[in-house]
Amino acid sequence: MTSSPISAARRQYLLDLLAQIPDPRRRRGRRHPLAGLLAVGIAAVIAGSRSFAAIGQWAADAGPNVLAGLGAMRGAAEESTFRRAFARLDSGRLDQALGAWLWTRAAQVSGRLVIAVDGKAVRGADPATLAAWIRGHWEIENKLHWVRDVTYQEDKSLVRTGNAPRVMASLRSLAIGLLRLDGHSNIAAANRHHARDPQRTLRLLQTA
Repeated sequence: MTSSPISAARRQYLLDLLAQIPDPRRRRGRRHPLAGLLAVGIAAVIAGSRSFAAIGQWAADAGPNVLAGLGAMRGAAEESTFRRAFARLDSGRLDQALGAWLWTRAAQVSGRLVIAVDGKAVRGADPATLAAWIRGHWEIENKLHWVRDVTYQEDKSLVRTGNAPRVMASLRSLAIGLLRLDGHSNIAAANRHHARDPQRTLRLLQTA
């Protein structure tokens, strides 16, 4: 499938924002760009991945065209690569980047920026506000916490090293928000829908 110029630009903007996050890894031995690892992580979580092993498996199955569209030009990374990179990542900078990307989905309503989040309207939306939402600190997002726990089994997650738990929580929050914005009311069903075809996840990130 060939993406439109608009969707391609949208996807590239996400990669550009992710590329601004400092890479915590040593320069020597880096094979996979951090932006590509994060984009693949986002896509895998949209498809229901709950662990680094699952993210690695999703990447291995996605195919070169999907991976290239996510900035992973050198193919699928191993589970250990995601684990090491995410454990040392600046999670605050990740939230800022994702908030800035979501902000471009905001619409003008009565002179104020509004974005629909989980069926509710967050008014006065700006990148910082959306970064706070991604961190899941607001009471308005009780339903978000419930989905992260029940559907993604966050409380049972074995991802515990360094900043990796916060990074994964941010990716889950983003995935849930994007699926809600795309019209899905059942996140588990939406995960399965996207897991069946990696191109669906790529298209979601291109048009979100």
